[in-house]
Amino acid sequence: MSKAQKFLGTLAMFLLILALLITSFQIGIYGDPQYGFYETEYEKYQVTDALGMGMRDVMEVTDHMMAYLIGAEEELSIVTHVDGKEQDFFNEQDRIHMADVKDLFLGGLKVRTICLILAALLILVLAVRKADLKRFLPGCYFRAFGIFLAAAAFLAAAFAIDFTRCFTIFHEIFFTNDLWIFDPATDYMIRMLPEGFFADMVARIGGIFLGILAALFVVFFIWRRIAWKKENPEKS
Repeated sequence: MSKAQKFLGTLAMFLLILALLITSFQIGIYGDPQYGFYETEYEKYQVTDALGMGMRDVMEVTDHMMAYLIGAEEELSIVTHVDGKEQDFFNEQDRIHMADVKDLFLGGLKVRTICLILAALLILVLAVRKADLKRFLPGCYFRAFGIFLAAAAFLAAAFAIDFTRCFTIFHEIFFTNDLWIFDPATDYMIRMLPEGFFADMVARIGGIFLGILAALFVVFFIWRRIAWKKENPEKS
C-alpha cells in the first residue's frame, strides 16, 4: 500500500465520518417525528409556564418551526395563544435568524451529499488502482476514527467546562450578525428553547454520532478479521 493510497483511503473515510456527523445532527433534530424529545425538554425546563401556553400549543409551534427549517413551510409564522393573547408566536428577529438557521441546516445536508459522492469517487479510484479494499479500508477508517474521536473528546471537554462560551463561539463562526442574541422579555422563542435545551441536544447528537462511529468500527474490525483469517487459515 503506497502513501498516496493510504492518504486517499483515509480521506475517503474522513469524508464518510463527516457525512455521518451531519446525519447525526439530522437524526438528533428530526429522528422523532412526534418530537417527543422536545416535549420532554419543555417539561424539564418548564417552558409552558415561561410562555403562558399549554403543551399542545407549544408542540404545534414546534411542529411548524421544524417544518420550516427542513423546507416544508415557506414562512415562519403561526398564530397561537401565548402570554394570555392570541398572536403570532414569532417576531421579525426570529424570522430573520431562523432563515439563517434554515440555510445552515439545508446547506449541511448538501455538504453531506458532496462528502458521500467524494468518498465514493475516492474508493472507486482506489479500486481502479487495484488496492485491496478488504484489507485496506478498515485501517483507513481506524485512522480517520482516531482523528474524529480526539476532536470529539476535545469538544466534549470544552462544552462540559463552559457550554455558554462554546455556544457563543459556534454562533460567531456560523452567523454573520448578532440576531441570535435574544431577550427573554420580548422574544418567545428563547423562552421555548433555553440554553439548557441546546446543551441537552448537543449531548443527544454527540451520543448518536459516537454510537454510529462505534457500530461502524465494529463492522470494519470484523471485516478485517475475516479477511485476515481467509489469508491465514492456518493461524485462525
